[in-house]
Amino acid sequence: MKMKRLLLAVLLLTAYMANGWACTNFIVGKKASADGSVIVSYSADSYGMFGYLCHFPAAQHAPGIMRDIYDWDSGKYLGKIKEAKQTYNVIGNMNEFQVTIGETTFGGRPELVDSTGIMDYGSLIYVALQRSRTAKEAIKVMTDLVKEYGYYSSGESFSIADPNEAWIMEMIGKGPGVKGAVWVAVRIPDDCIAAHANQSRIHKFDMNDKENCLYSPDVISFAREKGYFSGVNKDFSFADAYCPLDFSGLRFCEARVWSFYNMFSKSTGQSYLSYIQGDSKEPMPLYVKPDNKVSVRDIQHAMRDHYEGTALDITKDMGAGCFQMPYRLSPLTFNVDGQEYFNERPISTQQSAFVFVSQMRSTLPDAIGGVLWFGLDDANMTVFTPVYCNTDKVPYPYQQENGDCVTFSWDSAFWIYNWVADMIRPRYNLMVEDMRTVQNTLEDTYAQSQEGIESAALKLYQQNPAKAKEYLTNYTHMTAQTAVDSWKKLGEFLIVRYNDGAVKRMQNGQLQRPETGNTAPLDRPGYSKEFLQELVKATGERYKMKELK
Repeated sequence: MKMKRLLLAVLLLTAYMANGWACTNFIVGKKASADGSVIVSYSADSYGMFGYLCHFPAAQHAPGIMRDIYDWDSGKYLGKIKEAKQTYNVIGNMNEFQVTIGETTFGGRPELVDSTGIMDYGSLIYVALQRSRTAKEAIKVMTDLVKEYGYYSSGESFSIADPNEAWIMEMIGKGPGVKGAVWVAVRIPDDCIAAHANQSRIHKFDMNDKENCLYSPDVISFAREKGYFSGVNKDFSFADAYCPLDFSGLRFCEARVWSFYNMFSKSTGQSYLSYIQGDSKEPMPLYVKPDNKVSVRDIQHAMRDHYEGTALDITKDMGAGCFQMPYRLSPLTFNVDGQEYFNERPISTQQSAFVFVSQMRSTLPDAIGGVLWFGLDDANMTVFTPVYCNTDKVPYPYQQENGDCVTFSWDSAFWIYNWVADMIRPRYNLMVEDMRTVQNTLEDTYAQSQEGIESAALKLYQQNPAKAKEYLTNYTHMTAQTAVDSWKKLGEFLIVRYNDGAVKRMQNGQLQRPETGNTAPLDRPGYSKEFLQELVKATGERYKMKELK
C-alpha cells in the first residue's frame, strides 16, 4: 500500500510540474470594481494544450437521458450521469445567466484521489454552468454531483460567480473508492478582491456564517479521521489540513497571488513580501480591499504580469537574456552541481491555451450584462475580445475544428497568436512595443465602443430580445475576426521589419522605403551595453581584439 501511495504521489507531482503549476484566477467584488461589475479572470495554463472557445447550446432533455462524462484533461471516458431536464446556453466559462466558473488545481494530498469517481473538475465546471442560474446554485450542483457520482480529480480551487456575488470553493476527494468530497466555499466580500493560483488558500473559516460560508459537514471530522488535524474546531485550516504548503507552493503559486495584491493593495504587497520569499509563516489573507476601484482593463493588464518592477522581476537577470525576455523555459526547477534551483513562475506564461476576464453586471439584462473578454494563448500576447453570454455560435477563428494541438491552421486564432508570440519572445524588448501598439489599439477600441454597442442592444432588447441577442452575437463574431486579421498583419509586419536581426526604420507609422535600389534603411541594434559587459566577464580574453605583431 505504501508503494502504491508513493507511486501515485510521484505521478501527480509529475503531471503537476508538467503543467507548469497551471492556472491563475482573480476575483473582484461588485463594490470593488469601477463599474459595479463582478469580475473573474482565468488562464488555462498547460503545455501542449490546444485552445478554443467551447460552447454548449441550451437544450431540453427527455426523462431518463444519460450523459457521458470524459475527463477534461485526458479525454478518458469516466462514466454516465443523469442529464438535467433543462440545460442553459454556455459560451466558454460563462452561461446565459452570467454565471462564471474558473479553476486552479492545488493537488493536495495524493492519497485522497479517487480514480473510480466519475466527475472530474472540468466536467463539474461545464455541467454546473449548464444547470445553474446563480453562483450558490452552481456550488450546490457541483457538490451534489460529486456526492452522487464521486470526484475523479485531485484538489481543486474554483472561482464561482454571478452578477451579485463571487465565491472561492476548494474541494478534494476522500480516497480510492470513496464517493463524495470534503469542501469549503467562502464568499468574497463585495468590496474586496481575491486570487488563487494552484495553492489552497482557504485557511480558517467562520462555520457560523451560513450566508457567506458553506462547507461539507465532515470537512473537519474527516481531517481528524485521516490524522491531518487534531486541534479544536476554531483553529481548523482547510489549506493546512488538505494541502500543506511547501516552498514550491509558496514561490510558484502564492507569489502570483501576492503580485496581484501588490498591484491593487500596496500595503498588502509590502506586508507579505517576506512571506512569499520564504521568511515568514503568516499566510496572506483570502481577500483584501483594493486601494482604488478596479476595472476590467486593469484585470486584463494584471493577467499580463511577470513581476515587473518588484523584487521578483525576471526581466533583469541573466535568464532574461540580452532582450529582457520575461519568460523561462520549463521545467521550473533545475539542478547544478547537486543543488536544486528554480525559475520564477509569473502570472503570464507562455503555456496558456486560453484566457478570459469575465464581466458580470446586475444592472443590465443578462444577455447584455454578461461579457466574457476572451483570448487565445498567453494573456500578454493576445487580444481580449468581447464574447456576450448569449452568443449561441462560436466565432470562426475560435472554433475547435480549426486545427488542433499538432495541426497548424491559418484559420485558428490559437495558432495565429502563438505564431506571433514565438517571433517576439526571443527578441522581446526589441519587438514587444510593435505588438503592444496593435494590442492596445484593438482593446481600447472595444472598451470605448462598449457603451454604444450595449446602448443599442438595450433598445433592441426592450422591443425584441431575440434581435438584441443576434446583434450582440454578430458583434462578438466581428470583433474576434477583426482581432485575428489584425494579428496576421502584425506577424507579416514583424517578419519584414526584423528580418535577419536588423531593424528597418519607420517613417510616419510606415516602414521607410529606399529612395533608390533594393536596400531598405535600417538600424543594427546589436546587444545592450549591460549584456556585453556580462559577456566579457564570462569569456575573459577570448573575444578581445588583438594587434598582430
